[in-house]
Amino acid sequence: MSKRPTWDEYFLGLMHEVSKRATCDRGRSGCIIVQGRQIVTSGYVGSPPGLAHCDEVGHLMKKVTDSEGNTSDHCLRTIHAEQNAIAQGARHGISLDGATLYCRMEPCRSCAMLIMAVGIKRVVCEKRYHSGQETREMFSEGQVELEVIDHTIQSY
Repeated sequence: MSKRPTWDEYFLGLMHEVSKRATCDRGRSGCIIVQGRQIVTSGYVGSPPGLAHCDEVGHLMKKVTDSEGNTSDHCLRTIHAEQNAIAQGARHGISLDGATLYCRMEPCRSCAMLIMAVGIKRVVCEKRYHSGQETREMFSEGQVELEVIDHTIQSY
């Protein structure tokens, strides 16, 4: 007999299903936002409505250099799963105040700021993000609970 999943395991599993809709093969991520064990919105990595997707026309790659001189490639064609889930809430008039967000890896700085701005109070992610230190600090200061299931860094 299989073990019944915890609520966090259940919502992370559903997040994986949502991620199958992602349209950028560099980051097939999904996101689910929950209020009181009820899914209120979801999102996945993809281009804004009406624009071409990476899977159709390729990536829109840009080199980004951080303050320490480290250079990395980023695809700028798509919106992050967390951003899409928050945008869906706004589009449909759904308050996310006090909600829990489930995602693949620790949110980037931009997503973290949006998460804080809409009042999400808990973030559960499967893995670490290679540039997640700033997010961890922001969440700590802003009293957003962050739970990382597996502390290895997500590769993509």
